[in-house]
Amino acid sequence: MYGEHILNGLTTRDHSNAAGGGGVKRFILLHGVAKRAREKVTMYTDFKAKLRGLYFSFPVYMDALNKPNRDDSSEQDSAVLKDVVWRKFDRWVLPMCTAMYLISLFDMNNIGNARIAGMQTALKISDSQYTMALTLTLVPYFSMELPSNLILKRVGPDRLLPAMVTMWGIVAAMQGLVTGYTGLLFCRFFLGLTQGGLFPGLVLYLSSFYPRERLQIRITAFFASTSLTGAFSGLLAAAITKMDGVGGKPGWAWIFILEGSFTVIFGIFSFLVLPRSPETAHFLSPQERCYVVSKLKSSKAISEDERTDDFSWIEVLRAIRSPQVFMLCIVVFFGGTLLFGLAFFEPTIVAGLGYTGNQAQLMSVPPFILAFLASMISAFISDRYGCRGLTVIFFAIWCIVGFSMFYATTSQHVKYVSLLFSVTGAYASAPAEITWVANNSAPHVRRASSVAFVSVASNAGGILATWLLGSLSPAPNYTAATITFIAMSVGLVVVSSLNLLYLVRENRAKAQIRLSMMKHDEPEHLGDRSAWFVYTL
Repeated sequence: MYGEHILNGLTTRDHSNAAGGGGVKRFILLHGVAKRAREKVTMYTDFKAKLRGLYFSFPVYMDALNKPNRDDSSEQDSAVLKDVVWRKFDRWVLPMCTAMYLISLFDMNNIGNARIAGMQTALKISDSQYTMALTLTLVPYFSMELPSNLILKRVGPDRLLPAMVTMWGIVAAMQGLVTGYTGLLFCRFFLGLTQGGLFPGLVLYLSSFYPRERLQIRITAFFASTSLTGAFSGLLAAAITKMDGVGGKPGWAWIFILEGSFTVIFGIFSFLVLPRSPETAHFLSPQERCYVVSKLKSSKAISEDERTDDFSWIEVLRAIRSPQVFMLCIVVFFGGTLLFGLAFFEPTIVAGLGYTGNQAQLMSVPPFILAFLASMISAFISDRYGCRGLTVIFFAIWCIVGFSMFYATTSQHVKYVSLLFSVTGAYASAPAEITWVANNSAPHVRRASSVAFVSVASNAGGILATWLLGSLSPAPNYTAATITFIAMSVGLVVVSSLNLLYLVRENRAKAQIRLSMMKHDEPEHLGDRSAWFVYTL
């Protein structure tokens, strides 16, 4: 505007000079200069408007345009806060989430270790009855995922998540008291019912504490506990079974009693420690809370207007109708089948390769150690370069290699080596899959629904896996199950590639829209469909 006032004054002065005999030629010349200058101001204004439409891509330059006398101390303060606040979350929030999920997997999967320790023989149940017990765990498990996610924010994660931990710990310990098949079914049903909302709830909880570009390494940190569970549950079970006969209880019963009792104690402790949200975190200063909220809003991790986070069935429907959510449900179904199959049956598969007793427990450990290391390294790379889809595709290829080796060979040593590929591929791809969903869904209710839907798909795959490996595909070769797993691994590559191509196309279309309109001209409450919401690839 300042330039326009100068030009207007120049033109007025030139008119008066011309009228006073300054000469027509001089007037025309100066009038042309003024006109060209006015055109340059207009071009600059248009360019600045387009930059404003692309504000998320040019934050530093936009600040320089709008605030030429910017205080450098504010940048230094932000740099200090950046180092401090995420480190505080990593000390207070992330370990609690990791411990919760680690404990949940111990209590869910230790039935495989109890089976090797003699539970199936002691309770006099068949292979099909054992498979039915696993299935009965998963049915209430995935039926609770969507309802618990939808009420998580209203009840408060600091109350709901610890309550779930405490309740399933009681049920898990009771498995050590059962004396027959009916009692086992009863315990497994309520174990699934009380555990069901934990995983999607933790993903949703973490997504409200960390920006999108920092999320996968954190989700992987607690999800990688799945591989640690596979590793240490074997070691722990080998130690606990030495209590065989103590208190008149067999060794397999003590696995349930001790691990379940620890869960109850931890659940009570988590009531006292877990923060409700970044705004109420007691370990943050007021300045740190403001910084975190502003970063979460700028990265679209939370909504700028809290009213858009209110519950709405429309947002639930929009979640399942989103193409990327639909495709990722298929991806996670395939991945869940592989993951649950190996989580439940890897100790049994190892035992079928000629290892027995404690040796089988110990030999089940190395594949999960490798899976943990691969998960953490790939998560760091994925967060650094924003490559969720390529991470899924890369480890799906590992699954193809592993299951193909298991199918093609008769050597027990080669079959064991194949588990290093298949277990690592299944466990390392899963965090990228779930983070991909959380990154690309907004606002809160749509994200909560999307995470719940893919969790349901994962557990549906788990039900299929329990029957494939439990009854439909005889040990030790598991031929039908292995062929199915190879096909699903190929499906992981195909559908993940399609989703990646779709998101690339959508981002390009959004970039074109941002060039042709201003943000305030866009309709409100579009969530991830907004042109200013850039999908994570």
